[in-house]
Amino acid sequence: MADIAKLVEELSKLTVLEAADLAKALEEAWGVSAAAAVAVAAPAGGGAAAEAVEEKTEFDVILTGDGGNKIAVIKEVRAITSLGLTEAKALVEAAPKAIKEGVSKAEADDIAAKITGAGGTVEVK
Repeated sequence: MADIAKLVEELSKLTVLEAADLAKALEEAWGVSAAAAVAVAAPAGGGAAAEAVEEKTEFDVILTGDGGNKIAVIKEVRAITSLGLTEAKALVEAAPKAIKEGVSKAEADDIAAKITGAGGTVEVK
């Protein structure tokens, strides 16, 4: 168990981009998809899954494009995520990509407004 706690501690130090790269590498190495696992798990919940959708309290903000205003969008992504310039640029160039995950509806709307104001496009899931 101590090894698991140590692993969790180390993984907590990853940036958003590093965590996304790790997830992709694990999917390729193990031949699985995180999206497929979620889709399979949802029907198993039955009626409880439908209730969870109605009471959703955590949202993901996905950058879908820079709208031709790449520099302004990179600046906003840096301000929102505290990423460095290189990481923020990589995130914007890799769109569609999550800016923040598991945030409240109010925070998701605020982030979406900031990115849209900079000329980018976002999707809140």
